[in-house]
Amino acid sequence: MDGQLKAGTVLTAESGTKYKVREMLGSGGQGEVYAVESGGRTYALKWYYKNTATENQREILDNLVQKGKPDDSFLWPEDMVEDGKGSSFGYIMPLRPKNYKSIVDMMKRKAEPSFYCLCRAAYHLTKGYNALHGKGFSYRDISFGNAFFDPDTGDVLICDNDNVSYNGAKSGVYGTPRFMAPEIVLGRAKPSRNTDLFSLAVLLFYMFMLNHPLEGRREAQIKCMDIHAMNRLYGTDPLFIFDPDNKDNRPVAGYQDNALIFWDLYPQQLKDLFTTSFTVGLREPNRRITESRWLETFANMMSGIMICPHCGAEVFYDAAKEAAGAAHVCWGCQNTVPVPAKIVVGRSTVLLTDRTRLYRHHTDGSYDMETVAGEVVQNPKNPGLWGIRNLTRQNWTYIRPDGTQVPVEQGRTAAIVKDAQIDFGQLKGEFR
Repeated sequence: MDGQLKAGTVLTAESGTKYKVREMLGSGGQGEVYAVESGGRTYALKWYYKNTATENQREILDNLVQKGKPDDSFLWPEDMVEDGKGSSFGYIMPLRPKNYKSIVDMMKRKAEPSFYCLCRAAYHLTKGYNALHGKGFSYRDISFGNAFFDPDTGDVLICDNDNVSYNGAKSGVYGTPRFMAPEIVLGRAKPSRNTDLFSLAVLLFYMFMLNHPLEGRREAQIKCMDIHAMNRLYGTDPLFIFDPDNKDNRPVAGYQDNALIFWDLYPQQLKDLFTTSFTVGLREPNRRITESRWLETFANMMSGIMICPHCGAEVFYDAAKEAAGAAHVCWGCQNTVPVPAKIVVGRSTVLLTDRTRLYRHHTDGSYDMETVAGEVVQNPKNPGLWGIRNLTRQNWTYIRPDGTQVPVEQGRTAAIVKDAQIDFGQLKGEFR
């Protein structure tokens, strides 16, 4: 594969670091990507075509390099490189590991994560965009091609960050078809955090349902998917495939089976967010689901996975189903799955099994599902008793059902007893 740069070419970055071109990895509409080496490490270099190496693009990249990555999920521009002739430029970024797969791989069943890893990927993807928006940026092009995940862990990497810019900044990038908000499709708005939130909701729907949220019967009836058909489907007349008040665009059996199969596997909390995203959120950008609400839901889903004792399938706990007195039935073997004890901390619900861990998200409200704050353990003297061991450096307060308070120091355990509580300091949890 021939490219603009030859193998062996040495380029000097603005930082003074020298990079040696190893091989071309691929090309796209803006430029080519190469593997380059420096100091014994391999990086990726995106090298722009002459017609895309504009002064505006250069300004965007300079700003991104200067600001630094929002969090570790971004393959962020780290250094600028020129060819010395003034004809083009590029930027250095980390190289994506080969074990990371795209959402398209999941759609094609080339990557099949567990439900836990799927939720974890959705959580970290959303957390990354939340960090980006927190810096005043909009991504502008959230879609299939820009998000990758490790199906074995749920870790994510967000790439193609060279079009990220401040809200309202000049840019020729408006998004990817099928992911753009209706107001962009109709030419009524420019990319912003609000349009990013719509694109994020579409990407998340694809991840969980393996189907587009607006592609049901209406899409199946289209004979020619031209610009006019796409404008109707995604711009002038969009309709959620599970709109509770209008069934005209339901998925077609035998053609859009993924949506029909997966929709009922997930808890009502997630389905409610998708319903809001693609009903109210279609026409009222300011009422779209924020990252914090997605994060809260994905954290609950990760903490609410039950393992079917009959077949081993992952089954989601659904608070709405329990409130209605309905049983949790395994989607794999159709047997009833018993719901274990749980601790409710604010809006978080954590099922308590021998695998359960509490994270900082549960004990102090931060969006940290990595730092372990507690773990469920068995009483060595009485195997029938279980508790939560404090793994933090702060004392907790255990409140018995009769109101008696007992300190729970680091390494000590609070017994899991119905109606008892744990005061974690900033938040309080109750056993149910």
